[in-house]
Amino acid sequence: MIEHKKIKRPKHQPASIDGIIVGGQGQGLGSPPVSSYRPSRGETTPSLGIFGRRPDGFHASRQAPNSLGKSAAESAETAALLDEPIVLDDESARKKKQYYFGHKHPRLRKVLKRGVLALLALIIASGAYFGWKFYITERHIFKGGGRAPGLAQNVDINQLKGEGDGRVNILLLGIGGPGHDGPDLTDTILLVSIDPVNHKADMISIPRDLWVKIPGNGYQKINAAYPDGKMESKAKTLTGQEQDGLKLLDKTLAPVIGVTIHYHAIIDFAAFKQAVDAVGGITFNVPTELYDPTIAWENNYNSVIAKPGVQSMNGSKALLYVKSRETSSDFARGERQRQVLVALKTKILSLGTFSNPVKVSNLLSSLGNNIYTDFSLSDIKRLYTVMGQIPSASIVSLDLVTPPHDLITTGNLNGLSIDEPKLGLYDYTDINAYIRTTLRDGFIAKENANVAVYNATNVAGAAAAEAKVLKIYGYNVTTVGDAPTTTNPARTVVVDLTKGVDKYTRHYLEGRFGVTALGKIPAGTSIVPKAGTNFVIIVGEDVANAPQ
Repeated sequence: MIEHKKIKRPKHQPASIDGIIVGGQGQGLGSPPVSSYRPSRGETTPSLGIFGRRPDGFHASRQAPNSLGKSAAESAETAALLDEPIVLDDESARKKKQYYFGHKHPRLRKVLKRGVLALLALIIASGAYFGWKFYITERHIFKGGGRAPGLAQNVDINQLKGEGDGRVNILLLGIGGPGHDGPDLTDTILLVSIDPVNHKADMISIPRDLWVKIPGNGYQKINAAYPDGKMESKAKTLTGQEQDGLKLLDKTLAPVIGVTIHYHAIIDFAAFKQAVDAVGGITFNVPTELYDPTIAWENNYNSVIAKPGVQSMNGSKALLYVKSRETSSDFARGERQRQVLVALKTKILSLGTFSNPVKVSNLLSSLGNNIYTDFSLSDIKRLYTVMGQIPSASIVSLDLVTPPHDLITTGNLNGLSIDEPKLGLYDYTDINAYIRTTLRDGFIAKENANVAVYNATNVAGAAAAEAKVLKIYGYNVTTVGDAPTTTNPARTVVVDLTKGVDKYTRHYLEGRFGVTALGKIPAGTSIVPKAGTNFVIIVGEDVANAPQ
């Protein structure tokens, strides 16, 4: 008699109507099996999916009843076994559990795959968004048009046309913008001059009330030059009008400052405030309390705009700090503006700001709508690198009213309060000299060659006069005198005793006098330079008789 085995049914797996255990948890009566019966395309015995690929009711080692070569007893035993319900043994259940809940779970793999794809799509979308946003902003802000030979990473000496080309001069202009009285009046005029060679920078404020002659527009305060040029422009685009405004301002400033402007940036109140907020605010030391009741209504009706000591300011507070002047002066306001600019530079160039895409996005958004520049994208990238090499302590804040360089004073013209040179209206001689000397060409400063100037003409004081000019342009003049022999040369002679080592000084001197430098003192002059002299200038009649 054949002993029937007790059937073990896996938990939560109900039997089907024919006693076969069907797969999957929670499948009830009438639920379809995991895989249906399908005839084989070949001679292989058909299978029922979840049963471990076992033959459907038959094993390969079994034969049908009454098979050839089998006894009747064996056939009866076989038939009895076939009548038993098929069960999954413990090993099959274990494998099944691993299949559904282990690392081979198809649903889990689908979820993970979809999650990874979603994350990848998010990254790509974010990159595309910021890339598109930067592209749009770059086209709006970095229009190009300005150029500074000294900004190049590898400066071509032939591009340096004259002393000062080794620096990068940027004119920053602050305007009120839409919604303010006189929205285009340049109430902030700040010259930022960068020395990439020696990793230094200087900032000089030009008073907005300086009385000047605006070409073609008569005599006015200098803050009217830009809006005059913009208003009179015949350009059909806003960019063209802005460019014409800047051209007129440059012409007006040229006799005042005496240096070339390479780039411009115009920023309004909204852009300034948003830029400060975009970088998370700025922190700096306030030297004295700023009290201004005239703008208290913008400060929650508090007349104290800033207390002394280290202060952190958001955009709104910083804007009040830089535009207040009623209780101080326009000169004091210029000092505060330079102070805030250094603080903003420090924050913008910090790693934390530029590694944060949200802050970069906010910064681009604020600048994109409220700023004009004539930088190109490559210019701004290079400028970012250069400014990153200049410590904030190496940025010098200057003005034209603080002794010993108090060159501008407040005056009165027909009842109108104006600023004017101490030498008198429209006499900018001292201002020119101070700015040019202060903004020394980086290459001349680095070589710092010793220059001797000798007068070989009959014009008395010709060497001293030329030496004064050379000093203004940053040359290190160590000797001034008359040549032992008066030869009255028609042209000034430049002698390079460094054999080309101080190539930038040589280049500038050759350009200034329009000559090619000699390698030794010419015969007949009897000049014996002092030890350590690098260059000798022998003044000729072309310089001695030139109008001063």
